[in-house]
Amino acid sequence: MRIIPAIDIIDGKCVRLTKGDYETKKIYNENPLEVAKEFEAYGIEFLHLVDLDGAKSSKIVNNDILEKITSNTSLKVDFGGGLKSTEDVKIAFESGASQITGGSIAVQNQELFESWIEEFGAQKIILGADCLNRKIATNGWLKSSELDVINFIKSYEERGIEQVICTDISKDGMLAGASEELYKEILDKTEIKLIASGGVSSIQDLVELKQIGCEGAILGKAIYEGNISLKELQELC
Repeated sequence: MRIIPAIDIIDGKCVRLTKGDYETKKIYNENPLEVAKEFEAYGIEFLHLVDLDGAKSSKIVNNDILEKITSNTSLKVDFGGGLKSTEDVKIAFESGASQITGGSIAVQNQELFESWIEEFGAQKIILGADCLNRKIATNGWLKSSELDVINFIKSYEERGIEQVICTDISKDGMLAGASEELYKEILDKTEIKLIASGGVSSIQDLVELKQIGCEGAILGKAIYEGNISLKELQELC
């Protein structure tokens, strides 16, 4: 299973939110590149980089930080947050992203999102399935929909999507364990490669996510708050 630390960006700084609430913002480092380099130093290969400014403004904002990280480390970065146009996606790839994640756009403009799968390839496009009470949320989790998360994922699996990041918003930043039952259901009802996100609080959580069949696991606050050390992650990897 791939271990994927997250860096969330607001105003050029590395931050974490709780349940996606911008009012809970906590700054952990003024320099995201410094954080990325530290991950790399401990053998981490992958990074989940979220442009929270972009998510709020519906356009790419922090591509300069993406470019700094990809130019100065060997991390394979998946980038998301505010990607609403093909031009934004091209900017992300030109800035060094290995993959991009689309969530809100997959709800609001299915035709455009499908065109990205076709133009850039399913290996490059990850579906973001962020949900609260099983309903898909959009726009940096500021808006909710009536779309059931399982049906949403299955509909895009039929359209060629192979990889999905699923975040249970109720777990995000709570350090209270991941949504294993939801992930088991997704894995049981689809053939997608599932990347778990939200709630990871310990090495045991990661072990359990691997056991149920997740292809990857994203974690953030557990690292920044010291619940999981980078040395522990290095040993696990």
